[in-house]
Amino acid sequence: MKQYVLGAGVERDLNEIWLYIAQDSIDAAGRWIAKLFSTDTSLARNPAIGHNRLDLTDHPVLLWPVGANMILYRVRKKCVEIVGVTQGARDIPSFLEHRTQ
Repeated sequence: MKQYVLGAGVERDLNEIWLYIAQDSIDAAGRWIAKLFSTDTSLARNPAIGHNRLDLTDHPVLLWPVGANMILYRVRKKCVEIVGVTQGARDIPSFLEHRTQ
């Protein structure tokens, strides 16, 4: 598996992260988004590296931390689907409620 797709709402997640960081530094925001995309590529190449976090959610997703953020994804037959990107301290079950149906 060497590719990933962004699920519904992920572009909005990335835009919100970029806007938040860009308040302090546009360059830092760009670097952070590039880091997230690089991580997505790594997940597509190694989809089993994520973690089930049954203590956080019973949704069928894997989680991978990137700094204070979490990439939430699921492994499909031919790709990795990025379900969401959010701050790790967020209420993950509520965040996933409309994303994993």
